Amino acid sequence: MHAWPASEVPALPGQGRDLRIHDTATGGLVTLDPGPVARIYVCGITPYDATHIGHAATYNAFDLVQRVWLDTKRQVHYVQNVTDVDDPLLERAQRDGIDWAALAEQETALFREDMTALRMLPPRQYIGAVEAIPGIVPLVERLRDMGAAYELEGDVYFSVESDPHFGKVSGLDAAAMRLLSAERGGDPDRPGKKNPLDPMLWMAAREGEPSWDGGSLGRGRPGWHIECVAIALDHLGMGFDIQGGGSDLAFPHHEMGASHAQALTGEFPMAKAYVHAGMVALDGEKMSKSKGNLVFVSRLRRDGVDPAAIRLALLSHHYRADWEWTDQVLQDAVTRLGRWRAAVSRPDGPPAEALVEEIREALTNDLDAPAALTAVDRWTAQQEQHGGTDEGAPGVVSRAVDALLGVAL
Repeated sequence: MHAWPASEVPALPGQGRDLRIHDTATGGLVTLDPGPVARIYVCGITPYDATHIGHAATYNAFDLVQRVWLDTKRQVHYVQNVTDVDDPLLERAQRDGIDWAALAEQETALFREDMTALRMLPPRQYIGAVEAIPGIVPLVERLRDMGAAYELEGDVYFSVESDPHFGKVSGLDAAAMRLLSAERGGDPDRPGKKNPLDPMLWMAAREGEPSWDGGSLGRGRPGWHIECVAIALDHLGMGFDIQGGGSDLAFPHHEMGASHAQALTGEFPMAKAYVHAGMVALDGEKMSKSKGNLVFVSRLRRDGVDPAAIRLALLSHHYRADWEWTDQVLQDAVTRLGRWRAAVSRPDGPPAEALVEEIREALTNDLDAPAALTAVDRWTAQQEQHGGTDEGAPGVVSRAVDALLGVAL
């Protein structure tokens, strides 16, 4: 599977600082000091509908991570998956009377278009669950053979008790885990499981559903969590720098994935930091496909909204915050974009070196994009009120906003 084209990231004078970011597993800020190549895995979409603002906010957060690392002169090895076979996708395809694979391909293509328009830097590897199956099967077989997994009526489950570190990603107690497991794709009430929290690794073939050769597992398809583990281990290895996604992935997805990988390798932790973006609401409820309360990026674009304004709307909220999308949020972003573009279109302006450092400082402090926007607003106000004599300043500001915030002026 191919990703989307990369937009050029302008080079800036000086060099960025190491990133301090909130780690869900420890509950506090950690300073990440990757090697020459920073490694990040971000969980991708299940492509049964178009990209909504909640998705865009999550991928925007991890795009900022990449830009901070690139500013330190590091390379970035970014991997993202596509869950292109899963129950919601199959249910939507059946409801609409279309082929599930065609639906996945259609929505993945639209996702790529949205990411390109929003200037999100693409992953080095963009891997679908289906194409990862040949690498998933041996991992499930290994977990079973080492006693970390067991069969139940043809399905294969992971035993959470096989990982002594289980629970350290989310920090939740068993009752909270059981509740969220039921809400987020698990089956804690299925009879015969050793532990209600045990997640499925391999689902035996069901009539009328797609299935693949699972070797000694029999025909079937992979569980949700093992998909990401196989892709991450294959391309990044253990101990990569950031495992990222929305806050609703901390449990069960990232918790279970970490335990799968740790049981397989005997190493801990799977990732140095687990980083989670907040949820975006509409009309008082979390924006989600199941609720249908969605604002689609593609629809905003079709309505003539500049993608740079959409991105500024996302940047105006801290990535970890839960917030609500409103018409006013978008209008404020449109206004801000117009002011910034007018300010950098002048031949000269106030000195910009301090502004570049302010943006850097804000982003390295747990991706504080709102503080970075405020700094650019302040420079813009100075430009509007007093102008300046530095002929290169507007160009420096334009390049810094592009390189660090991903907004093309």
